[in-house]
Amino acid sequence: MTKICALIPSYNVAKTIGPIVRELRSRDLDVLVVDDGSTDSTSLTAGKSGAAVLRNEVNCGKGASLRRGFQYVVDKGYDAAVTIDGDGQHLPEDVEKFLKAQTLNPEAGLIIGNRMQCPAGMPLSRLLTNRVMSGFISRLCRQHIPDSQNGFRLIKSRILKALKLKSSRFEIESEIILEAAKMGAQIISIPISAVYKGHPSSISPLLDTVRFIRFSLPYLGFCNRSQGNGSKG
Repeated sequence: MTKICALIPSYNVAKTIGPIVRELRSRDLDVLVVDDGSTDSTSLTAGKSGAAVLRNEVNCGKGASLRRGFQYVVDKGYDAAVTIDGDGQHLPEDVEKFLKAQTLNPEAGLIIGNRMQCPAGMPLSRLLTNRVMSGFISRLCRQHIPDSQNGFRLIKSRILKALKLKSSRFEIESEIILEAAKMGAQIISIPISAVYKGHPSSISPLLDTVRFIRFSLPYLGFCNRSQGNGSKG
């Protein structure tokens, strides 16, 4: 039986983290919350809801939290990690779609949620930024990645063990894809829902697009693989 850990990088999400953890636990998933220096009761609420908790004493960024969580997943012998945000913008029940997809596509090393088939409610600036970034990532990887900035993913541990991740902040989403493609992993996408509740995004469309392009340029020429799903990884 596949052993999967749900990994939730979190910062000041005490109001939303409890129901997410409980929903994931109700589906027999182990849950790890990496609290990135929250100033509220995120850690306490997550622990009471059934999650294992690692806490960064200061805010280190989403990328740093994910890298710490990935090491935990590998060290504990899990077969895969499902990453999901803790602010309520992902529906935890959609985890079943990832579990089904990894059963039907055992060769896939990375499965990414896709909100772009029905992006209703996504702020226009985020929609346009995501399309630009996803198009660029797809060209670099020679694989179709319609929603490259989506943090709801399933990543096989065989990929996690080989990833050479350095990012500490939001560019981690792109770095994971590019590094996985660089090693020849097959990347697939599955449709999921998204929820927008009006809270502000931490992403600056213009500034983060510039940072993203600058970050991605060193990968030009590395991801030279045929268009389509790619090789097994």
